[in-house]
Amino acid sequence: MKILQGDKKILTELAKRYAELAALPQNGERRNRARDINDLKPRRPIVWAHEIPWFEMDIDGKLKLACEDETARGMEWFFRTSLFRWEYFFEDTILESEFKINKASTNSGIGVEVRENTIATDKQNHIVSHRYLDQLPDFESLETIKETIIKADRAEDERRAGFAKEMLGEILPVRLCGSYFYHAPWDQIPRHRSVEAVMIDLAERPELMHATIKKFTANGLSMMRQMEAEGLLGNDHQDVHCTPAYASEIKKSDEPSRLKDIWFRGMAQMFGDVSPAMWEEFDLQYMKPLMAECALTYYGCCEALDKKIPALKKIPNLRKIGVSPWANPEDCAEMIGGGYVYAHKPNPAHVSGKFSAETVRSEITRVIEACLKNNCPYEFVLKDLSTVTDRPGNLIEWTRTVRETIDKYYA
Repeated sequence: MKILQGDKKILTELAKRYAELAALPQNGERRNRARDINDLKPRRPIVWAHEIPWFEMDIDGKLKLACEDETARGMEWFFRTSLFRWEYFFEDTILESEFKINKASTNSGIGVEVRENTIATDKQNHIVSHRYLDQLPDFESLETIKETIIKADRAEDERRAGFAKEMLGEILPVRLCGSYFYHAPWDQIPRHRSVEAVMIDLAERPELMHATIKKFTANGLSMMRQMEAEGLLGNDHQDVHCTPAYASEIKKSDEPSRLKDIWFRGMAQMFGDVSPAMWEEFDLQYMKPLMAECALTYYGCCEALDKKIPALKKIPNLRKIGVSPWANPEDCAEMIGGGYVYAHKPNPAHVSGKFSAETVRSEITRVIEACLKNNCPYEFVLKDLSTVTDRPGNLIEWTRTVRETIDKYYA
C-alpha cells in the first residue's frame, strides 16, 4: 500500500501529541476508577460523552482533515477527535498508549434487506427519520430469514495494521482488537417490519412474534459461536457501547478471546412501552441463554427500566444497568443498590438550543444523591446526541457543569 509522505508527516505530528498525553498519570487514575466502578466499588463517577455530532463541533479548524489517503484520513480522525476531547471536554477521557484497529470481518446478513423511506433535515447528519416497510408480516415470510455467516478478513487486518505501523513507526504500538457481543434483536426486527406493526402483533398475534424472536435468537447465538471460532472476540476494547469496559473479570490479552471472557451487551428499546411481563416474555427469556455464554452483561439503553429491574436481577452475570433519562432515578438507585453499576444516560436534549447549566445541575444532582444514598457504583454517559444546534460550546459547558456538580460531593 502506497505511503504518501505528506500524510505520514501529518499523522506523525498528531500521534506524537497523542502519545505525550496518553503517558500522563490522569489516564491511569481514570482507568483504575472506571475499573473499580465496574468491580462494584463506589468511587467518584466516570463522565463520558459519546455519539457526538462532530460535524457541528469544529473549533478553529481542529477537526479539519488534511490527509489524502482514505485509510490515513481515518487514522487522522481518531487522533483529531481524541485530542479535541482532551483539550475541550471536562470529562474523564482516557487515552490509551496504543493505536487500536478493530478486526475486520465479512457478514452475509440475514437474507432480508431493510426497505425504508427516510427524511433528513441536515445532509451532514446521519440521524434521519425512517419509515420502514413490512417484510416479515406472516409465518411464511419468516422462511426468508437466513443464518448470518461471519468470516474474519485477515488480509484486511494485515493491510490496515501494516499501514498503521508504517505511518506511526515507534511512536505508538498498533494493536488488532476483537469485540464484545452486541445483541439487540428488538432494534433489528422493527427495521424489517416497522414499530407500529410489531407493537400491534405483540398484542394481537403473539405466536408470530414468538416465532420471529426465536429466529433472531438462534441467529444471534450462531453469530456468537462463529465470532469465537473466527477469533473476532476481544476484551481489549476501551468501551462497551459508550461506557467504560474496564473490569477485573475482563482481562486484556493478545490472544483471541472466548465468549466466557467478554462483555455481552443487550437492550430492547421499543419495549419501554410494554409491560414488564410482556418484556420478560418476548425479550428477556430469549436473551438469557446468550447472556450466560459471556463473562459480564450490560443491559439497557434508551428504554426506561425502572419497572423491570427486579426481573433483570435474575440474570446471574448482570453487571451494569442502563438508566435512561426517562426512568425514575430514585427508584432505580434503590433497586440497583450496590449490586450493579448504575449507568446513567443524561438527557441529550440539554446540549441543544440555549444551554441551561441550572437544568443540567438539577438532573445530575438528583442522580448523585440517589446513588450515594443507596451505595450505587455509578457513571454518567452522555450519548445519542443528534445535534448541539451548531453550538459546540453547549457540549463543552455540559461537561464543565457536570464536573463542577460532582466536585461538590467528592474531594
